[in-house]
Amino acid sequence: MHDDVIKLVFQLAAILVAAKVGGEIFERYLHTPSVLGELAAGILIGPFALGGFAVDGYTLFPMVHGDGGAVQVSDSLWAYSQIGSIVLLFAAGLETDLRQFLRYAGPASIVALGGVVVPFALGAVLTVSFGFADGYSDPKALFMGAILTATSIGITVRVLGDLRRLDTPEGITTLAAAVVDDILGILILTVVIGIHTTGGFSAGSAAAVAGKTIGFWVILTAVGVALSGYISRFLDRFNVSGANLGLAFALAFFSAALAESFGLAMIVGAFSIGLALSGTGLARRLEDPLRGVYNFIVPVFFVVMGMMVDVTQLGDVWVFGLIISLVAMVSKIFGSGVPALALGFNRTGAWRIGVGMMPRGEVALIMGGIAVGQGIIGADLFGASIIMTIATTVVAPLVLARSYRSGTSGSRKPPEPPPTTDPASGPAIGNEGSNDETDRGETATSEVSE
Repeated sequence: MHDDVIKLVFQLAAILVAAKVGGEIFERYLHTPSVLGELAAGILIGPFALGGFAVDGYTLFPMVHGDGGAVQVSDSLWAYSQIGSIVLLFAAGLETDLRQFLRYAGPASIVALGGVVVPFALGAVLTVSFGFADGYSDPKALFMGAILTATSIGITVRVLGDLRRLDTPEGITTLAAAVVDDILGILILTVVIGIHTTGGFSAGSAAAVAGKTIGFWVILTAVGVALSGYISRFLDRFNVSGANLGLAFALAFFSAALAESFGLAMIVGAFSIGLALSGTGLARRLEDPLRGVYNFIVPVFFVVMGMMVDVTQLGDVWVFGLIISLVAMVSKIFGSGVPALALGFNRTGAWRIGVGMMPRGEVALIMGGIAVGQGIIGADLFGASIIMTIATTVVAPLVLARSYRSGTSGSRKPPEPPPTTDPASGPAIGNEGSNDETDRGETATSEVSE
């Protein structure tokens, strides 16, 4: 055990250095999200690349064969990375403005539904057509459909904030739809896991799993919202340093474990409790201390996800990966953009919403990591998922920025001003420029109102 701890510490040191160097290169010189640099760093230092070479008989990241033939990192490093995914989704929940989310939940749900149905169907069809699945009820085909439904909340917020368009009708609708999109995608993934576990598809069992999933999420979120004020005031009574952060994490971990015990992904519980607390003063007080933890542990998750990419097998899935990447982009634009046309947006607004739903980012990585851990997919489909994630995450910010250059309104009617933002809500935890982005979002709100 002592040797295992020493090795884990060495691994974490290498991962953190690689994550920050890779993030710096991609963000500063390539002008792309740092998450791509962290993912690339993981591929570079992983067991299939530099980390697999032995130096004096010592291999930093040896290959570990898990259940279902999936090649994984060590159990300890995998567990550490999963804590990073919990922190990531807890922070994403805190970043979401609950009031605006509820206000735009109706139209956004329609946009999200289109952004789920079309990508899911095309993803499953392509997987079967290329011979990676035996049929449409095969968990592999269902997973590839599920991962195409994802939308990166973090990347969408970051891009719209940088463009000062976070509080515009298109921005709020995109953000709310992204949240609903990911919930639906996670629900689908949960059903896929249930099918994989039972060994077959049953409409009754799928409906039971979906009902349990939706019921748990609704109850957990509702209870969290109802108790959020009491939780915030209760934590304020502690005088010990770091009590707010420590107890908030305890609540997030408890909710994540509770979700897992109900057969759901842990990230569902973490996001739900973060969303419930987003409208409290606690969310604002957690912004600075949580950012430090976020920047320390979340990159570990992305690097570990990159490590699980077998670069020796990417040559076998490049064609499939590129085609499914193109389908992933087009299906979101049409699936989410067309319903937006019926909700009061013109073609410009619908285009912005569709493009804003394109990046898969960290959500797709989380779903891919869960699928690999459950043995649903192997290195080939995980590699194709990585290709799709990188392509959509790189292309979306570039196209989205261009779509706003004209400065024209995306609504067919004069937009209503969004509700006054609660100063205690909506912290941008994922990056140091979050306060500026919030200020820019408020400026955009004033411009829209005028």
